[in-house]
Amino acid sequence: MIARVAAAARAGTARLVNVSSDPDHNRSVLTLAGSAEAVYAAACRVAAAAVEDIDLTHHDGVHPRIGAVDVVPFVPLYRASMAQCIGLARRFGAYAAESLGLPVYFYAEAAREPQYRTLAEVRRGGFEGLRTAIGTAERRPDLGPPRVHRSAGAVAVGARGVLIAMNVDLEGGDLAAARAIARAVRESSGGLPGVQAMGVWLRRRGLAQVAMNLLDYHRTPPAAAFERVCDEARRLGAGVAAGELIGCAPRDALPPDPVAALRLRTLDRSQILDPERLAAEVEAPDSPRGPAGPP
Repeated sequence: MIARVAAAARAGTARLVNVSSDPDHNRSVLTLAGSAEAVYAAACRVAAAAVEDIDLTHHDGVHPRIGAVDVVPFVPLYRASMAQCIGLARRFGAYAAESLGLPVYFYAEAAREPQYRTLAEVRRGGFEGLRTAIGTAERRPDLGPPRVHRSAGAVAVGARGVLIAMNVDLEGGDLAAARAIARAVRESSGGLPGVQAMGVWLRRRGLAQVAMNLLDYHRTPPAAAFERVCDEARRLGAGVAAGELIGCAPRDALPPDPVAALRLRTLDRSQILDPERLAAEVEAPDSPRGPAGPP
């Protein structure tokens, strides 16, 4: 299934930079880069393949989600602008609603309604909760039918800056510690600026994890977030086993030796995002660029 979706991404001129998958989160993150038109076309192909192949009624995982194509963010890199990415988000939303029959929620810079500004609010209740909530005025989608797709749910489509997703595995199975650390780290609880965090249990691996999104790596870089998790873990008497980078991160966001500093289990070269290098590898250098991360 993942191979077929990835093949759909590779079918055009956009570059599939990285694919990250995890069975406990039950989630795959595809990072695409290229000209605006190339990325838009690739996002459409990926979404069509995912809707055809994925039935959420037979899936579960620890990561919040509302759809088989859960979230499609358009991110400006190199010479692209946020305005261009908002335009791409609106075009893709129209395609998802009209051609795939998905309810569409625009979020972040592409949001039309203030209550959908944050992705967490769009995902509130998940796929299961949205089945009934979508019929209320409060959860009416921006585009598409006022009901979830039977097997593919709904989709959040946005335009935003670079987001870095990283996880920290704890030693042992202390889910309570992971949740306490997440509360201490995330901004909404008085923690680090621009950090979202949750504590989860990874059944297949038998360990607890602090899963984080860094919304602004200039304010809180990965090294600072990792060190704060380590500090909180020590305070609670918990050990830190390893760090994990999901998808990509800009080179300037990472320490000189990210594997050592973040205790990463693995790090592929494709995960280090260099906008100028990507620009040299995809299409003409004067074309607007931006990666998208369908499902």
